Amino acid sequence: MRTLNSKETPIQLVFAGKAHPRDDAGKNFIREIVNISRRGDLFGKVVFIEDYDINVARHLVAGADVWLNTPRRPMEASGTSGMKIAIHGGLHLSTMDGWWREAYDGHNGWKIGEDTTASNDQMQDDIDGASLRAVMEQEIVPLFYDRGKDGIPHRWLKKIRHAMTTLIPVYNTDRMVVEYAEKYYGAGKK
Repeated sequence: MRTLNSKETPIQLVFAGKAHPRDDAGKNFIREIVNISRRGDLFGKVVFIEDYDINVARHLVAGADVWLNTPRRPMEASGTSGMKIAIHGGLHLSTMDGWWREAYDGHNGWKIGEDTTASNDQMQDDIDGASLRAVMEQEIVPLFYDRGKDGIPHRWLKKIRHAMTTLIPVYNTDRMVVEYAEKYYGAGKK
């Protein structure tokens, strides 16, 4: 496999989301992303999509090669967007929180950091940031651009097929409805 440098490797980071009206840190983070997206050297490589809603999410999920999810442990509500990415042929990259703690098998996507939490948020952010950069540079980008003589990324497609096989049958609405009925409504218990 040939090593690519950053000038040869086109990567686009698309950010979308909303911060709760009282989440000042979240709003500041979004402002920072918007400012970064306006830098001349990153124009078109870092994009922020405003007015995130279910329709925007639908288009993002359908078109993403990798779905990045970075919840603070243990704050992930569920991660349904990450669950949907596999059915669209994308791969998931996340901190070990929410559904990804259960779903990740080492081959069906990637993890950011370990399944531990640092003693403070800044330390955790530093650890996760270093892990994210390492996974992107050493695993995701090389795998995505590793093309056979036919121009097809065979190992990337193998990973997608494995993700589809291991995630889609388990992480779906059928399971969710059954678990809610059994755990929260006592259905099926005598």
